[in-house]
Amino acid sequence: MDVEAAVAFNPFEPGYHDDPYAQYARLREHAPVHRSILGPWFLFRHEDVERVVRDPDLSVEFDNAGPLPRAELFEAVLGDEITESARQRGSRAILNIDPPDHTRLRRLVSKVFTPKAVEEMRPRAQAIVDAHLDAVGAAGQADLISDLAFPLPVQVISEMLGMPEGDRDQLREWSHILAGTLDPVLPPEQIRAAFEASGHMGEYVTAVVERKRQEPADDLLTALVHAEDDGDVLSDQEVLDNVILLYIAGHETTVNLIGNTVLALLEHPEQWAKLCADPGQAPGAVEEGLRFDSPVQFTRRINLAQIEIDGHEIEPGSFVLACLGASNRDPAFWGDDADAFDITRPIARQHLSFGGGIHHCLGAALARVEAQVAIGTLATRCPGLRLAAEPTRNQRIVLRGLDALPVRF
Repeated sequence: MDVEAAVAFNPFEPGYHDDPYAQYARLREHAPVHRSILGPWFLFRHEDVERVVRDPDLSVEFDNAGPLPRAELFEAVLGDEITESARQRGSRAILNIDPPDHTRLRRLVSKVFTPKAVEEMRPRAQAIVDAHLDAVGAAGQADLISDLAFPLPVQVISEMLGMPEGDRDQLREWSHILAGTLDPVLPPEQIRAAFEASGHMGEYVTAVVERKRQEPADDLLTALVHAEDDGDVLSDQEVLDNVILLYIAGHETTVNLIGNTVLALLEHPEQWAKLCADPGQAPGAVEEGLRFDSPVQFTRRINLAQIEIDGHEIEPGSFVLACLGASNRDPAFWGDDADAFDITRPIARQHLSFGGGIHHCLGAALARVEAQVAIGTLATRCPGLRLAAEPTRNQRIVLRGLDALPVRF
């Protein structure tokens, strides 16, 4: 039997969500490049993933892809409800466009979402972490997701954008539903829920943007509305799509980053002890957490011309999913200890968890600041931290994280 033909990406395999890395290892060995019955091509080796994410000639625009079963399912579920306006939702976000539009938009957004603005949030992140740990400390136990990993990045990005405080729970619910649409496999009920959440989110952010136009404030959203570069400004659709992207990306993946890294530390007591002995190693722990159990497992590209990868001819318009999680554990790049968790790994920062090339994650610096503060503070204040029960995975393919992480102090 052809081994390569018998091995393919299968998110329905028992135990996959608990540990997808065993499957990734088999795929790297037997089918590192293959076309799935789901439609897209999948890549699992570091050299192939790095090549694709850094290639400026590959596209991220959905209109450049050929027909996919997933897209046809969306059409079948929603039917006539998919108006032209609905089709355009999110189309002007920098995550979904190619140069030269991507270059222009990234330049405008980067004028306000600066490293300086991010670093200035570090004291605020510290105050938020301390307040939440104070609130649960007396109880001696907590769910580290709902009590810390979730509220920290939500509060930070909400304050940076200037989102009304009383609406954050609703915004979080909509964004969590929308983030789930990144998965290549979706049940019909999730498609409908995402369509409705997208509409609500769009209406809400449109109203907030209009308010910022009339009553400017000292926040990132106001700055985006007024961002200008040699007379160039963001259109209404560009402001809307990129505010929604910044809000969702600004917290969804960071929740996973903090949860996944803390879990890895607690499952490797010698590494947790090492960090507690020197909390200054928090930056290294965060980078190794990003590598070891990436909060984003896959990223997409679409080839505009035929390309060849490992002897496979991939035709133009093909949807290619590069597995960041598999790349980050590839022994061919990381060595024989690729599956080990080591917060002092010298090259940990070379992971691809933030993508690469022109589409490198715009919010990488903010995610690092928040995770460093959260994990460093836990090591300082809670050296006796331990698991209180089995954690609960979120059962997602692309945005891998935890729904619950019960701990005792």
